[in-house]
Amino acid sequence: MIDSNTNVLVISAHAADFVWRGGGAIAKYVKNGANVQLVVLSYGARGESNDLWNIEGQTLENVKTTRKEELLAAAKCLGLTEENIEIWDYQDYHMEINEERMERLTRKIREVKPHIIITHGPRDAFNPDHESVSKFVFDAAVLSTSNGVRLEGTTTAKQAKIFGFEPHQSEISSFHPDVILDVTDVYEQKKAAMACFGAQGHLISYYGYKAELRGNHARRCSGNNSYKQAEAFSRFFPLVGEELV
Repeated sequence: MIDSNTNVLVISAHAADFVWRGGGAIAKYVKNGANVQLVVLSYGARGESNDLWNIEGQTLENVKTTRKEELLAAAKCLGLTEENIEIWDYQDYHMEINEERMERLTRKIREVKPHIIITHGPRDAFNPDHESVSKFVFDAAVLSTSNGVRLEGTTTAKQAKIFGFEPHQSEISSFHPDVILDVTDVYEQKKAAMACFGAQGHLISYYGYKAELRGNHARRCSGNNSYKQAEAFSRFFPLVGEELV
């Protein structure tokens, strides 16, 4: 059950990843009262802003400014406020993960104490940043639970459920959905959020198709014909409970 007691932490490698791959999930959790926090690790200025670099006289700072405006506008469409968003402005392509950054993320996880973490899955063909971030988040999540990892001013978190975004090239990345989430009731919000990204406009129709495809799978797997659009995720851990659901 999603309610105000549910804490969700979304960790996105680049400015738009959280929208293409998890915008529906974010909007759904926000709509139902969950505490959703978003960390965007980079603007994707080097590797995911190609159209912006076609502008004569373009600079890195201008690209970052545009990407920030886009991601904040998109997040607003999903129901997030700026108070729930952190942009860490790491360099992308290729993103470096070091001890200092690991401690920072571990602290963030201990601060939020998420029940659910949504981030990149372990395999993502053609995008090494996504794979690096997947391991980064997993490692930090494990560290956050250990009493032996002493970080002043923090208390340990419980193990969160971790879900991985569907990668852009699903089959090439050997992706198989472990979870298909109905996002029909918030899909218009996701569409509005996707439309905020002029630097990657070619992806809007692509991820619209993905949502319809996963909606088809949701109907077929559940028998619920009210499902129209959906998002797919991988699970980092097995489903655990007292019955098969």
